[in-house]
Amino acid sequence: MSGAVTEFRMPSLGADMEAGTMVEWLVKPGDKVDRGDIVAIVETQKGAIEIEVFEAGRIEEILVDSGGKVPVGAPLARIRTEAEPTAQPRTQPPMAGAAPPPTSATSTASTPSAAIQPSPTLASPIAGAPRRTGRILASPAARQLARLQGVDLSTITGSGPSGAIVRSDVERMRAATETKRAIGFDFDAMRVAIAAAMTRSKREIPHYYLQHQFDVTACQQWLSRRNATLAPPDRLLFAALAIKSVALAVHRYPQFNGFYRDGKFEPSSAAHIGVAIAIRGGGLAAPALHNVDRLSLDELMARLRDLVQRMRSGRIRGSEIADPTITVSSLGERGVEAMFGIVYPPQVALVGCGKVVERPWLVGNRVEARSVVTATLSGDHRVSDGHAGALFLAEIDRLLQEPEKL
Repeated sequence: MSGAVTEFRMPSLGADMEAGTMVEWLVKPGDKVDRGDIVAIVETQKGAIEIEVFEAGRIEEILVDSGGKVPVGAPLARIRTEAEPTAQPRTQPPMAGAAPPPTSATSTASTPSAAIQPSPTLASPIAGAPRRTGRILASPAARQLARLQGVDLSTITGSGPSGAIVRSDVERMRAATETKRAIGFDFDAMRVAIAAAMTRSKREIPHYYLQHQFDVTACQQWLSRRNATLAPPDRLLFAALAIKSVALAVHRYPQFNGFYRDGKFEPSSAAHIGVAIAIRGGGLAAPALHNVDRLSLDELMARLRDLVQRMRSGRIRGSEIADPTITVSSLGERGVEAMFGIVYPPQVALVGCGKVVERPWLVGNRVEARSVVTATLSGDHRVSDGHAGALFLAEIDRLLQEPEKL
């Protein structure tokens, strides 16, 4: 068979990650995969993460069984591509924030026995599920839902006529999978991981902090008019406007968007905004909304709702954890009026937003009641300074004055 062989390696899913546990493979040898396909579930201290591939081809060999603990950079599988005539193995393109390929001492882990330290407490969420051969009987609605949710119909026992799989069977399987993932979620381990990352941040990053109050009356009035005739699932929240304004502002002030690694700043041309999300039961994570500057507000709001739902149900993707270029955090819904966050390495900035409140505000020569939000900036002094930070916050303020143009 022609084509090159690529090694698909355990990605780095955060600056504090050293290893992950393979929970479930969603593909098998011989399966065709495209760039961006989700192929596995990996358990980290932040929960179960969906892992994507960055090569198109066919799965040639699975190197790690379910339950194996694998260090960052170790091979998970081999993929045969159709792009090159040589069959020499090569590594996948690195993800943003990913660790470098392992040294020669680590590369001996290319076989399962060298890379895996078995963990009997974790098993595939669908281990032992019945499989059938031949054509699978399933209703069109069940097939569509299974395709959308990534459920393998061959793992489901149908309850319909002649054993056919119906939509409710797919829903039950998905719910069971989510429950099993949630049971294995270790919130104490997550807190330890977050604490380690924040300790490293405060130790290594010379923080500075700024605070600025925005008059967002125009935003609130525009949102009220726009949302008046819409059903709740279609309404925009102020958070979407704040996230979009940050994504646009970083293009004018790129020193706040990117990564500080190996003693130098690497600006990012993409605006991947990390959104801090509180997880039910405890813990916090900040997965990325990708290319926010290119999204309409409706698209952004839909993706934000989807991201929050998937984060809380344990269906987040590896790239969403690994590549935020700047983070936006808000505790406004908890009643907090101002917050000063800690920069998550290797990022160099974090924008905090508080609750929108009514305040007396000088407009011209009159004092009026206006909608005001307190925004803060936590910056890395190795890359920017207070002067640049003040201009950055002022640019966000300017963008929010014309919400219809966001």
